[in-house]
Amino acid sequence: MSKTADEEIVVPMSVDVDGAPTSYGPDDKKALDFELNAHVGAKKSGAIVGYLIDKNGKPIIQGNDDPAPGFYISTTAYHDVNNSKATDPRRYVNAAEISYTVLARSAKKKAVETGDFCAVHAIKKNKTVFAIVGDTGHSSGAEGSLALLQRLGFKVKSGKSTEEEITDIVVRYFAKSNQAKLFFFNQTDLDTAAKKLDLDTDFSRFH
Repeated sequence: MSKTADEEIVVPMSVDVDGAPTSYGPDDKKALDFELNAHVGAKKSGAIVGYLIDKNGKPIIQGNDDPAPGFYISTTAYHDVNNSKATDPRRYVNAAEISYTVLARSAKKKAVETGDFCAVHAIKKNKTVFAIVGDTGHSSGAEGSLALLQRLGFKVKSGKSTEEEITDIVVRYFAKSNQAKLFFFNQTDLDTAAKKLDLDTDFSRFH
């Protein structure tokens, strides 16, 4: 028997680019998202939650040895426990490479934590992808990484706009499925680890 999910939700999704090296920067045109979206409520007066700032409230800029020099350092709630350097962009889950979901309040109540595995299914596309819980902030769970939505078959290139409506996404959360706090730099390794867990990926009842 496959491992049963501890929580299952069906939600529309907006695009989360947090953690990608080119998420935010001084030039909105070059970044994956508008700088405004790094603020709470997407308002200039809202606190900055999408990237790191110094003690004066100024963005910390990536240097020459970082993945995207000149861009800001975007963070995610889940991070590499083996990397203690908070200003290293590689410490955070790369939304442009790794399929991740956000932690829904209902899943948190079932003991799901950031880093745990998910099986995500797009009903309209009839596609299933493995993911981890990479971020927090959208308590309904209605947000997924750029890489996740692309792998599910949606035409999306950034966090700025989508070419089609992203709805009917089934997210299955599996509590305590990553107690070793494994961190992934590429999707292939994530998929390999997820397959070993024999998670329930039967979504036939939706079709």
